[in-house]
Amino acid sequence: MKIVRFKELDFIPASHEDPKNPGALKKVLLKTGDLPYGKIQMINWARIPVGKKFEPHYHESMIEVFIMMNGRVKAKIDNEEAILEKGDMVIAKEGQVHTFENLGQEDVDYFALGLATSEGGKSINV
Repeated sequence: MKIVRFKELDFIPASHEDPKNPGALKKVLLKTGDLPYGKIQMINWARIPVGKKFEPHYHESMIEVFIMMNGRVKAKIDNEEAILEKGDMVIAKEGQVHTFENLGQEDVDYFALGLATSEGGKSINV
């Protein structure tokens, strides 16, 4: 399970900026090689209401990148578990069973980006 915690990353000048006097800063979340070649299959703004979780499932040929916008979840990907909160990111690779459970007293919002690595990409509930 690859987790990126935004609070642990420093802001650096954007590549198009003067490094000595930048007008825009960035945190590098993923670099070339962190994800395989593929095409964007979906970008979703998703929500898990209080007391809910999404069904354990996997994707045959899609990788999902989850970026937490608010709240706290217990993320389980295959046999690994982690607590994620605002500013965390995790990747579920193709074939990895994954689920999120809302642990808080507010709805959880997150972005989910799906990267198809080949044709098909069925979701399989387990």
